[in-house]
Amino acid sequence: MMRYKEEKEVKKEAFRKYLESSGVLDSLTKVLVSLYEQNDKPSSALEFIQQKLGGPSVSEYEKLQAEKSDLQIKYNELLAKHQETLRELDEVKNLQSRNSTKDDADQPETFQDKVTTLVTHQH
Repeated sequence: MMRYKEEKEVKKEAFRKYLESSGVLDSLTKVLVSLYEQNDKPSSALEFIQQKLGGPSVSEYEKLQAEKSDLQIKYNELLAKHQETLRELDEVKNLQSRNSTKDDADQPETFQDKVTTLVTHQH
Protein backbone atom coordinates (compact mmCIF):
# COMPACT_ATOMS: atom_id res chain seq x y z
CA MET A 1 0.00 0.00 0.00
CA MET A 2 2.80 2.41 0.88
CA ARG A 3 4.51 1.71 -2.44
CA TYR A 4 1.40 2.82 -4.39
CA LYS A 5 1.26 6.16 -2.51
CA GLU A 6 4.94 6.77 -3.18
CA GLU A 7 4.47 6.11 -6.90
CA LYS A 8 1.50 8.45 -6.96
CA GLU A 9 3.51 11.20 -5.25
CA VAL A 10 6.41 10.72 -7.68
CA LYS A 11 3.99 11.05 -10.63
CA LYS A 12 2.40 14.18 -9.13
CA GLU A 13 5.81 15.77 -8.55
CA ALA A 14 6.94 14.93 -12.10
CA PHE A 15 3.76 16.46 -13.50
CA ARG A 16 4.18 19.60 -11.36
CA LYS A 17 7.76 19.99 -12.62
CA TYR A 18 6.54 19.52 -16.20
CA LEU A 19 3.89 22.27 -15.75
CA GLU A 20 6.47 24.54 -14.17
CA SER A 21 9.17 24.01 -16.80
CA SER A 22 6.70 24.47 -19.68
CA GLY A 23 5.53 27.83 -18.29
CA VAL A 24 1.97 26.66 -17.64
CA LEU A 25 2.06 27.34 -13.88
CA ASP A 26 3.47 30.82 -14.41
CA SER A 27 0.84 31.71 -17.04
CA LEU A 28 -2.06 30.36 -15.00
CA THR A 29 -0.82 32.12 -11.87
CA LYS A 30 -0.66 35.46 -13.73
CA VAL A 31 -4.15 35.00 -15.13
CA LEU A 32 -5.61 34.05 -11.74
CA VAL A 33 -3.89 37.01 -10.05
CA SER A 34 -5.32 39.27 -12.77
CA LEU A 35 -8.80 37.85 -12.13
CA TYR A 36 -8.35 38.28 -8.36
CA GLU A 37 -7.37 41.94 -8.85
CA GLN A 38 -10.49 42.75 -10.92
CA ASN A 39 -12.72 45.04 -8.86
CA ASP A 40 -15.72 44.17 -11.01
CA LYS A 41 -15.53 40.42 -11.44
CA PRO A 42 -16.46 39.31 -14.98
CA SER A 43 -19.75 37.48 -15.40
CA SER A 44 -17.83 34.54 -16.90
CA ALA A 45 -14.57 33.76 -15.13
CA LEU A 46 -13.86 31.03 -17.68
CA GLU A 47 -14.21 33.41 -20.63
CA PHE A 48 -11.97 35.93 -18.83
CA ILE A 49 -9.30 33.24 -18.41
CA GLN A 50 -9.62 32.11 -22.04
CA GLN A 51 -9.18 35.68 -23.29
CA LYS A 52 -6.18 36.28 -21.03
CA LEU A 53 -4.58 33.12 -22.40
CA GLY A 54 -5.06 34.44 -25.94
CA GLY A 55 -8.25 32.72 -27.04
CA PRO A 56 -11.11 34.52 -28.81
CA SER A 57 -14.15 35.65 -26.86
CA VAL A 58 -17.44 33.82 -27.41
CA SER A 59 -18.72 36.67 -29.61
CA GLU A 60 -15.48 36.76 -31.62
CA TYR A 61 -15.65 32.98 -32.05
CA GLU A 62 -19.28 33.12 -33.20
CA LYS A 63 -18.42 35.91 -35.64
CA LEU A 64 -15.54 33.86 -37.08
CA GLN A 65 -17.80 30.78 -37.37
CA ALA A 66 -20.43 32.81 -39.27
CA GLU A 67 -17.75 34.28 -41.55
CA LYS A 68 -16.34 30.80 -42.21
CA SER A 69 -19.82 29.53 -43.06
CA ASP A 70 -20.44 32.41 -45.51
CA LEU A 71 -17.05 31.87 -47.16
CA GLN A 72 -17.71 28.12 -47.48
CA ILE A 73 -21.02 28.84 -49.27
CA LYS A 74 -19.32 31.31 -51.64
CA TYR A 75 -16.50 28.85 -52.28
CA ASN A 76 -18.96 26.06 -53.11
CA GLU A 77 -20.87 28.36 -55.50
CA LEU A 78 -17.67 29.49 -57.24
CA LEU A 79 -16.41 25.91 -57.51
CA ALA A 80 -19.70 24.76 -59.07
CA LYS A 81 -19.59 27.70 -61.52
CA HIS A 82 -15.97 26.90 -62.39
CA GLN A 83 -16.80 23.23 -63.03
CA GLU A 84 -19.75 24.25 -65.24
CA THR A 85 -17.49 26.61 -67.22
CA LEU A 86 -14.98 23.78 -67.72
CA ARG A 87 -17.77 21.48 -68.96
CA GLU A 88 -18.97 24.16 -71.40
CA LEU A 89 -15.43 24.74 -72.61
CA ASP A 90 -15.02 21.00 -73.20
CA GLU A 91 -18.24 21.01 -75.24
CA VAL A 92 -16.94 23.88 -77.36
CA LYS A 93 -13.61 22.09 -77.88
CA ASN A 94 -15.43 18.89 -78.87
CA LEU A 95 -17.62 20.81 -81.34
CA GLN A 96 -14.55 22.50 -82.77
CA SER A 97 -12.68 19.23 -83.21
CA ARG A 98 -15.74 17.58 -84.84
CA ASN A 99 -16.29 20.58 -87.12
CA SER A 100 -12.61 20.77 -88.10
CA THR A 101 -13.01 17.37 -89.77
CA LYS A 102 -15.90 18.73 -91.88
CA ASP A 103 -15.64 21.03 -94.84
CA ASP A 104 -15.02 24.72 -93.95
CA ALA A 105 -18.22 25.65 -95.77
CA ASP A 106 -20.23 23.66 -93.20
CA GLN A 107 -18.71 25.74 -90.39
CA PRO A 108 -20.40 29.17 -90.31
CA GLU A 109 -19.25 29.88 -86.72
CA THR A 110 -15.53 29.75 -85.94
CA PHE A 111 -14.01 28.35 -82.77
CA GLN A 112 -13.12 31.91 -81.73
CA ASP A 113 -16.78 32.97 -82.18
CA LYS A 114 -17.91 30.12 -79.92
CA VAL A 115 -15.36 30.99 -77.23
CA THR A 116 -16.39 34.66 -77.40
CA THR A 117 -20.05 33.65 -77.08
CA LEU A 118 -19.22 31.36 -74.15
CA VAL A 119 -17.19 34.02 -72.32
CA THR A 120 -19.75 36.80 -72.80
CA HIS A 121 -22.53 34.39 -71.79
CA GLN A 122 -20.77 33.82 -68.41
CA HIS A 123 -20.99 37.52 -67.39
